[in-house]
Amino acid sequence: MNIKPSTTIRQDYNGFSKYCHELDEPVIITRNGEADLVVMSHEAYRRMEARIKLQSKLLVAEKQVAEGKALLDHNQVVSRIRRKIDAVKE
Repeated sequence: MNIKPSTTIRQDYNGFSKYCHELDEPVIITRNGEADLVVMSHEAYRRMEARIKLQSKLLVAEKQVAEGKALLDHNQVVSRIRRKIDAVKE
């Protein structure tokens, strides 16, 4: 776990920002010795959001399989994934 006091941000924001980007993980900020906030780079946050969305979609898919719903074939899935990847790149 990465823990820093709130004074770190106040005293050297640029250094703290660089630290967060290089670490690429959440950093816990303490206030008066107690955990107060969690800070991470925007890139790390976006990846975390994407993982959460993927997990949610996988849970839906697992439920659909358990309920016996029809599955897409491999080519349909790959085609959809490629379209989504291309959309993100734009």
